[in-house]
Amino acid sequence: MKTAAGYAAGLLFGLGLAVSGMTDPARVLGFLDVAGAWDPTLMFVLGGAVMTTFIGYRLVFRRSAPVLGGVFQLPTKRELDAKLLGGAALFGIGWGLSGYCPGPAIASIGGLSLPLSAMLFTMVIGWFAAKRLAQ
Repeated sequence: MKTAAGYAAGLLFGLGLAVSGMTDPARVLGFLDVAGAWDPTLMFVLGGAVMTTFIGYRLVFRRSAPVLGGVFQLPTKRELDAKLLGGAALFGIGWGLSGYCPGPAIASIGGLSLPLSAMLFTMVIGWFAAKRLAQ
């Protein structure tokens, strides 16, 4: 049941990205181009995500345990450190250069292009580098 719920959540997320146009890197880059032809569409998508998350967390935390799990797994670390800030900076730089973040990139695999391939390749290298640095 957990696997089916995971697939359903991934499908819903991917459909949301496709319907909102966030799988189009030009739209994302247009949002980041505040000094040029700025496209505010992403702001509305992000606002919708924040509202959904805000309401969802309120509903979920009324429960004593997850529906498909034993306990809620929440992060315990609360402070900012160099790894977090460095990772966030690398994520932002990659997103700004390619127009893709991991979710839309994976949702766009069906239309694989050279820029998307480069982004996915560097994302996988980043995973391995982060794993080695964490040891």
